[in-house]
Amino acid sequence: MFSTLEVSVNGPVGQLWLNRPERLNALSVTVLRELAAAAHWFDQQNEVRVVIVGGKGRAFCAGADLDGFPDLADARVRDAADAGRIMADALEGMRALSVARIQGWCVGGGLVLAAACDFRVATGSARFSIPEIDLGIPLAWGGIPRLVREIGPALTRDLVLTCREFDAPEAQRAGLLNRVVAEEELDIQVDALAQQLAAKASTPAASTKRHINAVTAQMVGIQRSWADADGLVTALMDPECAQARDAYLKSRNR
Repeated sequence: MFSTLEVSVNGPVGQLWLNRPERLNALSVTVLRELAAAAHWFDQQNEVRVVIVGGKGRAFCAGADLDGFPDLADARVRDAADAGRIMADALEGMRALSVARIQGWCVGGGLVLAAACDFRVATGSARFSIPEIDLGIPLAWGGIPRLVREIGPALTRDLVLTCREFDAPEAQRAGLLNRVVAEEELDIQVDALAQQLAAKASTPAASTKRHINAVTAQMVGIQRSWADADGLVTALMDPECAQARDAYLKSRNR
């Protein structure tokens, strides 16, 4: 059913795996669209109450796959730029509760994916960064309001504008992570949380999720993120931004 994901159901718990380990689960346009489709598919599985979202291999997600982005002259470029917002909205809007299972790197768009989940559990060795500004693009896909919602405006400014890396303990202190666990305990702890949540009565659990999302959406203005794609396309076409992107990529490939 999916070419870049692995999806399964075991009773009340679903599993949604990014399955591009050779690319550190980078988010191509195809991956983004399949993630949105998978979220809608889970909404049709009435028995599923919790969905675990993870990444195969040594990283949760290395962020957006710019190599898979359409040519800027392509008429479909804005639709491609908007695919991440549609993905995050679909995942956040799922009827089932979602738990992000994070190991290794969680970068940029991957962090937006995690922030769209209801719970986030990471290993103590997990690493995070938001390098979009260094790549000459804004953080899109509703990433800014979601970060403000989870960690507040001051730290959002710090992490997004400096592009500095940060570790799991800092992410937990900031409120981004619910739990930090030992690497060998990750699956045990995530499964235990999923089973605990799945045992709750589905109506009040789903109602609580929708209530929290509605309140926080009004607080941080997630609905305004429809315009993120325009800022992303503009930055991709800007010569100064292209120079910044080339310089960043060369620095990482040394």
